[in-house]
Amino acid sequence: MIVFVGFLVFGVVLAIAAALVVREANRMSAEPPPAIFDPDEAFEWVVQHVPDDVAATLTPDDVRRILDFQLEYFQRRGVSGNGNSPHPPGPVVVGGSETVDYILERAASTGEAYLPEQIHAVIETQLTYLRAIGAVGPQAPPPPSDPDAQQ
Repeated sequence: MIVFVGFLVFGVVLAIAAALVVREANRMSAEPPPAIFDPDEAFEWVVQHVPDDVAATLTPDDVRRILDFQLEYFQRRGVSGNGNSPHPPGPVVVGGSETVDYILERAASTGEAYLPEQIHAVIETQLTYLRAIGAVGPQAPPPPSDPDAQQ
């Protein structure tokens, strides 16, 4: 009889644990946890994956500086924050010429000079990393054309 009660208690505990695991799995599949961005991990990843022709012309400090300026640009555009506003107002496009122009200006203000091609390569590598961790969505579709503008 004691063995039967022991198996019954064990079965009930196992059933409760299974129900909790299934519930959490369903919740996470419906709403996956937010991607966590670690700047140091991103830096290491970008240094390892930046194209060789660019890696030959930049030091790790240069890559770090470009990434820091890019993060600064993200913060100014409302793309990144401290978690208080999970969704920026409206679509935000990053990685284009505005980002490169901002980084060129910031680098010049600190006495550093980079080529736009170097910055593009670092940014594209960074965006590949952000996509890989789920922090950035797919490329935005082109805006719909205005039928009145074609006339």
